[in-house]
Amino acid sequence: MKKSIAITRAVSPRMASCELTHVERQPINIALAEKQHEEYQDALRRLGCEVIHAPELPFFPDAIFVEDCAVVLDELAIITRPGAESRREEVFSMAEVLEAYREKIYYIEAPGILDGGDVLCIGKQVWVGLSGRTNEEAVRQMQYILTPYGYEVQGVPLTDCLHLKSAVTQVADDLLLLNPDWVDADLFPDFDILETHPDEPGAANALLVGETVIYPTEFPETALALTMEGIELFLVDNSEVIKAEGGVTCCSVLV
Repeated sequence: MKKSIAITRAVSPRMASCELTHVERQPINIALAEKQHEEYQDALRRLGCEVIHAPELPFFPDAIFVEDCAVVLDELAIITRPGAESRREEVFSMAEVLEAYREKIYYIEAPGILDGGDVLCIGKQVWVGLSGRTNEEAVRQMQYILTPYGYEVQGVPLTDCLHLKSAVTQVADDLLLLNPDWVDADLFPDFDILETHPDEPGAANALLVGETVIYPTEFPETALALTMEGIELFLVDNSEVIKAEGGVTCCSVLV
């Protein structure tokens, strides 16, 4: 069976100067972040992915967060236009990497802004978070690109979080992990919902790889709830990425 591809990028030595919106700045231990990123990439390999490294971007503090640069579907890839202006040059090297895996590559154009972390794709359904990093124009462009391929694209309002995938992710075929304070569960009527623990608001970000979920050790109560639902977890330490307002989905693009 052909391996899945996971595209990642090295931690920038300037990660401590990353963009922040909803969290207070804390010191980031770069050496620890690098160690955790290596362990994260090892988790991807152990779950059957071939890890491909995008070119390093040491002068871009948020460069590790490759998910924000592209949305990859079976038929095509969409290169984003990140909402933070400081991040817009990150997308070009990602486009070059994806040329080896997708013949059709589209681009979000101004005045659209789109972070890949705001895009949740399940089958032919695509939800796009309307956040401080993604706007209605990007949703319109995605509808124009994806409707001919049979996708249904809808914008989703968010409250008090950076990205849609900060608030909801898929953890099984028919199950979503969701923080109800950040996104309305009624927007996902075809799925069962597992709510994050009230003391762990950032716990909704999980990465489903095959039938296993890569999940941060930092959210033990929600991890326990996932386990009780029969979800197999691969736990990783994600403390430094969390300080940078990121999560486990943010650090790879699965192809």
